[in-house]
Amino acid sequence: MASYSSRVRTDAARWVELGYIDAPAAQAISADAELRDRRLLSFGSILAIMAALLFGAAILIFVAANWEAIPRLGRVGALFAVIFGGYVGGAVLKLVDHDAIAEGLWLIAAAAFGGAIALIGQMYHLSGDETQAILTWCLGTTVAAAALRSGPLTMGAVALASAWLFLVGVSFWRHADFPHIFIGIAAVLWLVSLWTRSAGSRHLLLLSLIFYGALLAGETDILRVAPILAALSAAVFVFAVAMPQVAERFARIDGLLPVHGLIGFLTGMVMIQIQIGDDSGSAFAVTAAITLAGIVTAIVLAGRESRGLRWIAYIGFALELCMIYAVMIQGMLGTAGFFLAAGTILGLLAIAIIRIEKRMSRPAAAAGVP
Repeated sequence: MASYSSRVRTDAARWVELGYIDAPAAQAISADAELRDRRLLSFGSILAIMAALLFGAAILIFVAANWEAIPRLGRVGALFAVIFGGYVGGAVLKLVDHDAIAEGLWLIAAAAFGGAIALIGQMYHLSGDETQAILTWCLGTTVAAAALRSGPLTMGAVALASAWLFLVGVSFWRHADFPHIFIGIAAVLWLVSLWTRSAGSRHLLLLSLIFYGALLAGETDILRVAPILAALSAAVFVFAVAMPQVAERFARIDGLLPVHGLIGFLTGMVMIQIQIGDDSGSAFAVTAAITLAGIVTAIVLAGRESRGLRWIAYIGFALELCMIYAVMIQGMLGTAGFFLAAGTILGLLAIAIIRIEKRMSRPAAAAGVP
């Protein structure tokens, strides 16, 4: 698969032939694309990071397997040596422009820090549970990400925060209060992601915030919290569509904020419908109509610019039709009728998607873009 810069060079050459731009502009575009391509994770960088994670796991497993045979001072010293060597060695390599290897070493150090928390806690019989260890691990990784301005470390910190939210939010044995502190954690991680220029971390943070809203609804009152989640998500979508430049300056996720708004809206509406589904009355019909109207509105307002948003809308539309069948017409049709209705619905959905995709691609075809 061609790289980003090579595709841009090919397109720029074609634009020169078509008379859209001149040769100096094509050279400037190609140079900017090559500069951006260097900042992106290449396939080799991804392999280096994966190798680093495997190497870190191997170290932790080796230490854990030989834990009893290693003297106590040697255990602590080995763990901190890996942490120190990973962070310092990565910083040195970063200075000589070996970014991929440097990021890999930093990830090894972060993994060793997490292992050190668990192993030392076990060794000294420290009080606490897994969630506290993960939160401490997240804090250390966040500090390292901010100090080293590392995108992969930022992503790791966000992943740890999301794991902590999941464990605290859904674990049936927890005795603590609901993790409202996650909002503050997310705000700090958002600022760190802006500092480290990690768009992927912001994507994961937005999804985690939607998950937080869903957990809060399930913990308190779905019919009170889920409508707020849907309304706030719809407001985010409208804001991102009405003022895209302002929204992008805030989010910096390549114009994909409407996608997260649609996901949050669908999440809230589905939770409402599941809660009131047994009633099978007018309330469900109203919420289903609102959901379908929201999906259509999202496609009309932002579907042309985002194929990902269109496919999320298609999936949401299909799931909504299944919910309508399950709640409203389940008693009217037998098994054969169900298959007939499902086949008809899927066929109509396929026709609608094909027509929408063709209509969305007409402006690009008219401009000479393949």
